[in-house]
Amino acid sequence: MTEQVARNDSERGELVLLRRGGALELRVNGVFVMDTVHTETERLLARATLRAAARTDRVLVGGLGLGFTLREVLADPRVREAHVVEIEPDLINWHRRGLVPETADAIRDDRVVFRVGDVAEVLDAQPPSSFDVLLLDVDNGPDFLVYDGNSALYRADFLARCREKLTPEGTVAIWSADTSPDLSAAMREVFGNCEEIPIPVTLGQQETTYHLFLGRRARE
Repeated sequence: MTEQVARNDSERGELVLLRRGGALELRVNGVFVMDTVHTETERLLARATLRAAARTDRVLVGGLGLGFTLREVLADPRVREAHVVEIEPDLINWHRRGLVPETADAIRDDRVVFRVGDVAEVLDAQPPSSFDVLLLDVDNGPDFLVYDGNSALYRADFLARCREKLTPEGTVAIWSADTSPDLSAAMREVFGNCEEIPIPVTLGQQETTYHLFLGRRARE
């Protein structure tokens, strides 16, 4: 049995929160994005990124989703501030209304700062060296986009802007549904380095591998 918990239309299309059985499911324009059953990917994304980071005082999370990446970030006691950038204000409101109880503790955490907007525009408004970690999970990677406009987030121009906002030895992490030689090349062009971490996951009966791309700003 499927129940529609919340729905909204924005300039980007339809955003729907469904309850299917005992699980919540988020869909964008009819495309499955994530649910509350298979959360290992989001949790591994945060853990692998913070483990690789030299400092984690100030973290920016691009994309709220169902909140599992944020919750894992906040589980690290080194994190003093977690800035969450989400382009859909209704998604933030759904969380604040308690419609996603699985991550409600993270939403109420005093360390969290919510920013509504496009992650590129929000980053541009920040001063240089603002963050120790930029953790970007705003789409499914350069080859599996939900929003075509997000393609720029995987290119060298945007990555160079990310580098400017990182503290020395800061880390940018980008999640992708598959490997991407082009993204790896862009990371190396901008940062002089790129570590690609494969993340094996099991989704029901299906086994697949997601990928995390890490770039580190060198101390100058």
